[in-house]
Amino acid sequence: GPGRLVAAAGEEGPLESGPPDHSYSLSSGTTSEELLRKLNEQRDIIALLEVKMKEMKGSIRRLRLAEAQLREEIREKDRLLHAASASTRKRHGL
Repeated sequence: GPGRLVAAAGEEGPLESGPPDHSYSLSSGTTSEELLRKLNEQRDIIALLEVKMKEMKGSIRRLRLAEAQLREEIREKDRLLHAASASTRKRHGL
């Protein structure tokens, strides 16, 4: 009945648990069906988090590539500006 956990041998026995000491602790009235539901919910949450982690890793990889490309563009523009500046100084005898 409620508050009992079905043992592996099919016998019922009280779910041994003290008073809840954390917000995620289970009360002594937790049934095996509730435990299974909570376990499945947690598995679903973990699966979703794993998917999000993979998405974030992909985003980080794309951002790093974009950063490297932008840095290369900046280096090229700096080189061109430096070359143009040196050329202008030479023409004006500076």
